[in-house]
Amino acid sequence: MACNEKFNRQIEYYGAKGALNASTLSLPQMLTFALQDEYLAQSRYDNILGTFGYVPTFARIKEAEMRHISALLPLFNRYQVPLPENISQSFVTTPNSIKAAYAAGVLGEIDNIGMYNKFLGFNIPTDARLVFTQLRNASLNHLAAFERGLERSY
Repeated sequence: MACNEKFNRQIEYYGAKGALNASTLSLPQMLTFALQDEYLAQSRYDNILGTFGYVPTFARIKEAEMRHISALLPLFNRYQVPLPENISQSFVTTPNSIKAAYAAGVLGEIDNIGMYNKFLGFNIPTDARLVFTQLRNASLNHLAAFERGLERSY
């Protein structure tokens, strides 16, 4: 199997892509996919900031992703779900321009919102529903910020 093909198959089972590709989901799977996706966003924005220097939109949203991770962690403890290893850096590619970085941010947030919307369609505990709703709503704000950045980067 070619390296790119293997990579594409792995990303299909990681984070929001994994959740969106899953036919059924348990709460432990939802928590794992959610944390993986927040790790992925964190790594993506670290990469962008390292490549392009300080870009306020990415710096602010990177900090928000840390808060998202912190919001998820108590659910792992409460429901005794093992924390997934953070291998997100292996799925991050460097965009070739700031415009491409904003476009990647838009796509990442669309997937993230779709993932949380999918989770909210299940019968899940109230505390998980609250966290998933809050994270989805924050992602809606991130999406709007990336869309504004994309419009400015023409």
